[in-house]
Amino acid sequence: MSGELVEDSVYIKDQKESSQLYNKGNYGYPMKGGALELDLAEAAYLCECQRLIVTHMGKEMSFENLFNYSASAINDFDVKYMVYRDIRSRGFVVRIESGTFDMSVFPRGMTLSNSRPIYMVRAVSERMAFNISTYTEEISETESKGKALLYGVVDEEGDITYYIMSNINPTGSIFPEKMSKMTGYLIKDRIFIFDLLSSELLRKNGFYGKMIGNVLQLSIIEACYLLGKGEFSVLSSAKGEEIKLNKLLEFGKHTQDEFDLRMKAYSDAKKRGLVVKTGFKYGTHFRAYDESPDNCHAKYLIHAVNASSKTMWPEISRAVRLSGGVKKKFLFCEVGSTVKYVEFKWIKP
Repeated sequence: MSGELVEDSVYIKDQKESSQLYNKGNYGYPMKGGALELDLAEAAYLCECQRLIVTHMGKEMSFENLFNYSASAINDFDVKYMVYRDIRSRGFVVRIESGTFDMSVFPRGMTLSNSRPIYMVRAVSERMAFNISTYTEEISETESKGKALLYGVVDEEGDITYYIMSNINPTGSIFPEKMSKMTGYLIKDRIFIFDLLSSELLRKNGFYGKMIGNVLQLSIIEACYLLGKGEFSVLSSAKGEEIKLNKLLEFGKHTQDEFDLRMKAYSDAKKRGLVVKTGFKYGTHFRAYDESPDNCHAKYLIHAVNASSKTMWPEISRAVRLSGGVKKKFLFCEVGSTVKYVEFKWIKP
């Protein structure tokens, strides 16, 4: 069949061919009079599959000509086309969209007329930088419509990795009871509790810190959290002077990167009933348990970010692959005026 290129669309005027392509192939947009309008990605795909001949100003265009024309007319056409082509080749029905999303994806075996999209898709290059707030907005938009947000990330060799993003509200079952005030000592950048009874109570009641022999070691973040609850006091190991919360927070900011950010994320996770531990060995800020760490493995890996901070896709790829390998959910904790969590999950459509 043949179609004519006009600006950024290809038109098939033969009514029989238009009807067949729309009803059986789920391509294009029917027009008055029986013609069919194709997006450039659809036309390029059909041209590549040798199912469509495209003419322009009376001359036949090769796939190469059509692809180059489309790339000059549409920003990032090459990336969008590769994702469109890949999803189509997997047996899905794909419709090109305008606005926030690049395309919508319908279930296998269904048609445009008898089904609704299951994914809203963004096609991006692995070199694209982004901030998490962009995703929380897009996720909210797709979830409000009962769909999932799917990102197709194209690397420099043309391979495509797919990620589903969703808002999540992680919760746990560990809510420590209020404790009487205990004392620890600041030694360099760690807090040590030498009283065995206090150490055992902190471990039993909230799974704070790590026992080293009969001594409990707390992180600065854990100590600040307990100070904020009025259940702890910290003394200087050198002079025995009490260190107030504001001073300990200031100490944390000067000795640790992103301390404020991690402190807010830690505090929010604790309020949700999660047991929060360092995620250093996983390359993230925290690992979190929704039950007693004595009875289960960590369920989440949490990385705290500012809503406005930029992130690159290779960082996402490393984190998501690692979390999948250790059977944990990878969450970005977006810290802004509120705290939000976004789950990134690798999938194979």
